[in-house]
Amino acid sequence: MNVKKLQLPLQTVSLVLGFMVWVILSSLMPYIKEDIALSPSQLAWVTAIPILFGSVMRIPFGYMTNRYGARKLFMASFVLLLAPVFWISQANSFADLIAGGLFLGIGGAVFSVGVTSLPQYYPKERHGFVNGIYGIGNLGTALSAFGAPVVAVYLGWSRTVLLYSGVLLVLAGLNFLLGDRQEASVKTPLLEQIKAVSRNEKLWFLCLFYFLTFGSFVAFTVYLPNFLVSHFQLDKVDAGMRTAGFIVLATAMRPVGGWLGDRFNPFKILMFVFVGLTAAAILLSFAPSMRLYTIGCLTVAFCAGTGNGTIFKLVPLYFTKQAGIANGIISAMGGLGGFFPPLILTILFNITGHYAIGFMALSQIALASLILVVWMFFQERLTLAANIVENTVEGIMITDVRGVIQSVNAAFTRLTGYAPEEAIGQTPSMLKSGKQDKLFYDQMWESLRTKGFWQGAIWNRKKNGDIYMEWLTISSVKNDAGEVIYYAGMFSDITRQQLLLERGAEASA
Repeated sequence: MNVKKLQLPLQTVSLVLGFMVWVILSSLMPYIKEDIALSPSQLAWVTAIPILFGSVMRIPFGYMTNRYGARKLFMASFVLLLAPVFWISQANSFADLIAGGLFLGIGGAVFSVGVTSLPQYYPKERHGFVNGIYGIGNLGTALSAFGAPVVAVYLGWSRTVLLYSGVLLVLAGLNFLLGDRQEASVKTPLLEQIKAVSRNEKLWFLCLFYFLTFGSFVAFTVYLPNFLVSHFQLDKVDAGMRTAGFIVLATAMRPVGGWLGDRFNPFKILMFVFVGLTAAAILLSFAPSMRLYTIGCLTVAFCAGTGNGTIFKLVPLYFTKQAGIANGIISAMGGLGGFFPPLILTILFNITGHYAIGFMALSQIALASLILVVWMFFQERLTLAANIVENTVEGIMITDVRGVIQSVNAAFTRLTGYAPEEAIGQTPSMLKSGKQDKLFYDQMWESLRTKGFWQGAIWNRKKNGDIYMEWLTISSVKNDAGEVIYYAGMFSDITRQQLLLERGAEASA
């Protein structure tokens, strides 16, 4: 049996169970509030507390996965979840639900385990798809949202909660038997890893993006069952089925988003994601009919799921050595994105009597994220271009139209001896050897004016006085109006080749 090949299905099923337990309270809330009197604000806190604790705990869970391995983390988590599951099944007050819900957060925290563990088993070009497949574990929320109310009709909500205990024991045993006992360990201290990743601005951008995409998924999962019952007067099972449909669509799009991130530029995918979220949130802010509300919610599901898969394609690209802590911080922010919106929506509804302001705020955050993604996309291209210029073996010199040097690369310094600060602000005449006459340069400029480029061999002088021959290509750089704004020169030293040719010619003569 190949244990490594089992890790993706095993950890995905484990995540399904973790998410099933994580949303027990929100899934069964229509039944729980019939037995336990809860004010609207208490109801919001009961459903939000597991999200908050599960989100915060993702940071240490990511770190501990690096240190102890996924097998131990999943086993310990499922054993620990037995206590809050039993406690909630016996709850008869708001305080009982808060205490039990706090530790239900462990079910959401296990998300960090797989996204940290699984990439080590696959090549980099498949990380997006693999994390997307693992993200199918989101279906656990759908199973609870749809299945728990159906079971509660026959068994009552208390016994329905107790049923989760048996499944927890089964998955703890499967991880004990089939988990990878040889998983590599990373023992870098937690604070050292946090300090290393926190300096990278890309971490905080990815946190914002995941705060929005995964936060939207979690917030709608928690918010929809009660909203559909109270606002559209649906029965509890129908509301659960519609919420399950939202979750299934968002979950199905997660591996698609990861695959798209592997195949295309992830930033372009995120642009489409945030355009869709902006439009959907604006639609929902107008409190539309059931049909338009459904379209808005399904658009959120489609875009949020795609975004969730795409974002975790970017994480291993930027944080190879600190993947555990980076995954933990980013996924924690996603969970917090699911904690705050239901509370804010409840507060706004109590003040204004509708949810329009909350949805409009969502649209503005999505729009801000779109602007940041566009900026990161072009920044990435500029960085790539700069790295190519800086690391190419040919010397590169950029001048303005007056011939004043604006930029040089490392190869220019190596070939000529002039440091950037010595060359920038000067003209290329600083390199003149005196071996070419005025007619040579006149013909060079004529070619640049008429053809837009010049190419040929030229003798130049280094800083130390040595004369060398270079093969030089000069190209005009034009703006959109067709006006020349820069000249770019690329050259390499061909002195040795020239000397060999001259010696060969002398020998044959």
